[in-house]
Amino acid sequence: MIRPREARAAKALTVVLESEVTILDPHVITATITRTFGLHVFDMLFAMNEKGEIKPQMVESYEASSDKLTWSFVLRDGLKWHDGNPVTAEDCVASLKRWSVRDPLGKMLMADTETLEAKDPKTIRLVLKQPFPLLLDVLGKPNAPLPVMMPARLAATPADQRIGDPVGSGPFRFLKDQWRPGNAMVLERNPAYVPRKEAPDFLAGGKDVKIDQLVLRVMPDQSTGANALIAGEIDYMQYLPFDMLPILEAEKNVKLMGLGGIHQFQGNFRLNHAFPPFDNPAVRKVLWKLVDQHATLTAIGVPDKYQTKNCASFWMCGTPLSTDAGSSAAKVDLAAAKAELAASGYKGEPVIILEVAGSISQTASRVLVQNMRDVGFTVEQQPRDWPTVLARRAKKDGWSMFPVYSNGTDMYSPLTHFYVAATCNDFPGWSCDNRVPELMKAFTRAATLDERKKIATDIQVISYELVPALMWGQFTIPAGYRTSLKGLIQSSYPMFWQVDR
Repeated sequence: MIRPREARAAKALTVVLESEVTILDPHVITATITRTFGLHVFDMLFAMNEKGEIKPQMVESYEASSDKLTWSFVLRDGLKWHDGNPVTAEDCVASLKRWSVRDPLGKMLMADTETLEAKDPKTIRLVLKQPFPLLLDVLGKPNAPLPVMMPARLAATPADQRIGDPVGSGPFRFLKDQWRPGNAMVLERNPAYVPRKEAPDFLAGGKDVKIDQLVLRVMPDQSTGANALIAGEIDYMQYLPFDMLPILEAEKNVKLMGLGGIHQFQGNFRLNHAFPPFDNPAVRKVLWKLVDQHATLTAIGVPDKYQTKNCASFWMCGTPLSTDAGSSAAKVDLAAAKAELAASGYKGEPVIILEVAGSISQTASRVLVQNMRDVGFTVEQQPRDWPTVLARRAKKDGWSMFPVYSNGTDMYSPLTHFYVAATCNDFPGWSCDNRVPELMKAFTRAATLDERKKIATDIQVISYELVPALMWGQFTIPAGYRTSLKGLIQSSYPMFWQVDR
């Protein structure tokens, strides 16, 4: 057992994240908790700053030919894996190839790639078949699956299998011998890590670790975590329970972090198109008339100041691509939904909903379930823990939908929105409209924001027809931390490489 007093003696930070880290391979899954783990243990060639700009991270310099087809990336000096071996261009090439097998953007990039090779130990050479204007955006994307770098020996692991012992080159090292599943995980400062010289800026810039250990504690529920934060037993909690916000706001030793814009979250119901009844497009479309965003967020307990009212945009409201195109039928109307369901061919098959027990997404599910039952759906709710939901959703049968919420940085673009970017790919839900992949390609080749906005609008219109997922609300979940902490990066992403006490 990791005792907070012992951890503090080693200048540790003790934190409670959204859930327990169970999958340690950032290439194989879209789970945000694995992304958080990956950002601390691994590193990327490029990274996004607070303005959404892509900046070099492991890369020291890069250049492109005049026709934008040949790119060279030179790695920084001093990069080492946690096992002491130097990071090489060959490692990075192998990592990109493995990551691209499962990532929709990676697949698109590799489809346009002629060759990807190590020119010398520090230089990666990429030759494209045609210009790919969003190349750097793809290499530095903050969205899972992350394009992190790993040793070639680990990158040789087939993309449908998880790596074993995660060895990265990031600012923290994973201590396997101190991992206690169900209790705590310990990440240790990587003494060999050489930070960039620039100031930290979201995921970009210098990552100067000022603590010796980062202890990831597992708490049985949010209330226990919040009380531990108040008592000073933990230093940071990623998701505070809404019903305890008044108490936490009055606590002089606790500070809340509630951010807007891309730091908000988008809630979704992901539908399974491979299993009845949502293999029927007409049945899927009925659901648009049953999702009441305001009622859902109110039931969860989200205060008005942390809500974005009735957002109809797949790409988040308040972002450059925001649009309400295609959403005219997405208005709560139980009478119309009942009539549509009766005419849809629905045969009474049970709608099996995988819910994360005790989560706010489970509450969101309950609001929809009542409306579904009122119009004639048969519904079966199955509460499980998150790891079980992840395992169950990988199968094409036995489930119909699951509620979930994701960072705005994942949902503000067709290229990164999990349930749109994965259209016609082997991704849980298996939604497919062949027009979308072609539009996605056009989006990556668009040279201006105006062009991308038009294409994103076209994709959204199709998505409202296809119903890969239904948005149940856009909102902020405040994080909380002890006022004794200094330098904590203000972000919905937990980042602990600048923090000190």
